[in-house]
Amino acid sequence: GGEIEIEGGKGLVWSVMKSILRKDGPLGFYHGLSSTLLREVPGYFFFFGGYELSRSFFASGRSKDELGPVPLMLSGGVGGICLWLAVYPVDCIKSRIQVLSMSGKQAGFLGTFITVVRNEGIMALYSGLKPSMIRAFPANGALFLAYEYSRKLMMSQFEAY
Repeated sequence: GGEIEIEGGKGLVWSVMKSILRKDGPLGFYHGLSSTLLREVPGYFFFFGGYELSRSFFASGRSKDELGPVPLMLSGGVGGICLWLAVYPVDCIKSRIQVLSMSGKQAGFLGTFITVVRNEGIMALYSGLKPSMIRAFPANGALFLAYEYSRKLMMSQFEAY
């Protein structure tokens, strides 16, 4: 009883949740939290820092709120590049941990990091970086452009009241 129909997999989410609870208890839902925090906290520092530094560069003496769409998109792209350069090695290890945990061979962050570097070299931590960078620039450029124009629209509507 109480199962939810999910696109051809009746109760799939609930069965996975029950399996995690049975196997690892409530803390099982937090596996990978440390590597996620290790990636996200510094990553977003570089993401927003790169964006704001770029905006300041393009503003050069005038208000950053006066920037047009091209400098905003370029600044967003720089922010995305900064994010991925900073976090890619951690993201690589996090992905390896996820794959290894499916086969029951998970060795934790530090153990996985040491194994990858010892067996494959330091450059293995950057495997696949180029496509992520190519994707990051336009995606984050569009993200920040939409954010800034949405913010301006909401602020003008707020000020009208």
